[in-house]
Amino acid sequence: MFSRDQLKAIAAGATTLLGAVALVWQAFERPGRGRVLQSQSGAFLDAARSLNRGAGLLAFSVAADSALEHYRGDFQNRAMYTPLLTSGLSLLVSAQGQQDPEKHNSPWRNGVYSGTVLTGLIGTGFHILNIGKRPGGLSWSNLFYAAPVGAPAALVLSGVLGHYSERLRAETGDLTPRILGLPTVESLGLMSAAGLLGTSLETALLHFRGAFQNPAMYIPVSAPPLAALALAATVLAGPGYLKLRWISRFLLRFTAVMGFAGAAFHALGIARNHGGWRNWRQNLQAGPPLPAPPSFTGLALAGLATHTLLEQSGGQSR
Repeated sequence: MFSRDQLKAIAAGATTLLGAVALVWQAFERPGRGRVLQSQSGAFLDAARSLNRGAGLLAFSVAADSALEHYRGDFQNRAMYTPLLTSGLSLLVSAQGQQDPEKHNSPWRNGVYSGTVLTGLIGTGFHILNIGKRPGGLSWSNLFYAAPVGAPAALVLSGVLGHYSERLRAETGDLTPRILGLPTVESLGLMSAAGLLGTSLETALLHFRGAFQNPAMYIPVSAPPLAALALAATVLAGPGYLKLRWISRFLLRFTAVMGFAGAAFHALGIARNHGGWRNWRQNLQAGPPLPAPPSFTGLALAGLATHTLLEQSGGQSR
């Protein structure tokens, strides 16, 4: 459909456009102007709602991707229905939490998120077992074509983000919640950075399988790791490094927009297969996974929630 030179031009144009959108977002979302998709109910509630959105996006990505992949596997194991149920519930409670104006910890939302984490961990174990049972064991071929380890891991991240949102809602007065023994800002920032790195690693594996035929395939294996490193450095550096915090927010916004752009590129990849969208029943299963890229958006939102907390605890981020 496109020549190599045309694909390079498309990739360069997409990168420029994503950067421009991120810069516009960066310029608009200043203290005093209000925040895109955020309330003015306090930093902890703002961050909790942002985490609800991130958890919901990850849950949607897993639900749609698992539905396609497990349908392709004919649901041979009845346990393959479980991630559809838990990710669907995670999506619903995340939507409810994002709309919840109250600053309180919800036991039933926390219960769903805990079940989501447990399902993701068990699913990861099943997928690793699936790889180990194949001839050759842990090999490149099996990593390419066996059950993807990253899919259930994304379900774990959805539940973890939701759990973090509930912990933030539990904040009262001068009491700042701690998670895994660390203050919330550090714990959330490092977890988000680790999630971005892990998701980018999974993407690199699959894009390597596709031989990086489209130069745009390099974007999700380069921008998210840079965003993760900048976020981790920002969290560890403290409140004085304003330039670093600006760079971190810009890269996170770039990654957030890139997640939706990636879905458009995957739709283009499906259209390039034989029969295009007219043969959607086959090409949705054989082409690049359409619902996978928005998982980057969910994790980037978690990183931006970290910056919301940094503003509260250490001054403005600009």
